[in-house]
Amino acid sequence: MPLKLASKLTPGVPVEVDGIVPNVLVELSLKEIERLGVQHGNQRLPLAELFAATGNAADGRLEFTGELAGVHRIGAGMTAGRIDVAGAAGRHVGSQMTGGEIHLAGNAGDWLGAEMHGGAIHVRGDAGNLVGSAYRGSERGMTGGTIVVAGNVGDEIGHTLRRGLIAVGGSCGDFAGINMIAGSVVVFGDCGARAGAAMRRGTIALLGPRPTRLLPTFRQACRLRPIVLGLLLAEIRRLGLPVAAELSEQDYWLYHGDALTIGRGEIWVRAA
Repeated sequence: MPLKLASKLTPGVPVEVDGIVPNVLVELSLKEIERLGVQHGNQRLPLAELFAATGNAADGRLEFTGELAGVHRIGAGMTAGRIDVAGAAGRHVGSQMTGGEIHLAGNAGDWLGAEMHGGAIHVRGDAGNLVGSAYRGSERGMTGGTIVVAGNVGDEIGHTLRRGLIAVGGSCGDFAGINMIAGSVVVFGDCGARAGAAMRRGTIALLGPRPTRLLPTFRQACRLRPIVLGLLLAEIRRLGLPVAAELSEQDYWLYHGDALTIGRGEIWVRAA
């Protein structure tokens, strides 16, 4: 039976659950887990005051239930195991994680998977800004792993992405893939302005039915049906995000840029 943490919280004061991750809890008894410190506003409180704990963490699984929209840093820094979140969650879910899985049934706040190094995050709802991005002032964003969001996301997803895959089933905001170094961003809905701004390498696939206006510093290279994109879509389908068969059977325009940098990035756009 997995360890279950049922929130006793009401909306209001934010909570940060740093260190409440399967790889840390697996060696602890239920009483020891209940005594772990959790940040509640400007106070450090025992976990038992904020969550009702049942089960045990011996199998490396952790489940969060209840009011969690104000609970931040779920799964931050985790290295192994699995976390399931029954509803919405706050900011920084899975930030800087290196392994394991996080499955979120509701929406996620900003900084989902920020500076993630490995593992997998699956979100059934929407996510906020800066998915898989670098923290301000950092030279590296996400360096590995996968993030799959079934719904919509905000601005600056994949900011300074270095490696890894971000797949968005819905639409995204402005500056998708800004300052990308490598890795892949795939958006199945509409995309906002300035996609790929200052990108150096990497791949952005904009697969929405409506055309996306790119920056003038991207040049059109050719029209083709890329094998590599078909392989990427097959991987996304394997990860559980529905992918229409027609997307693997049509032509795409390839653009190179951003010419303001070394210009080796690729943006794929559905041909009309």
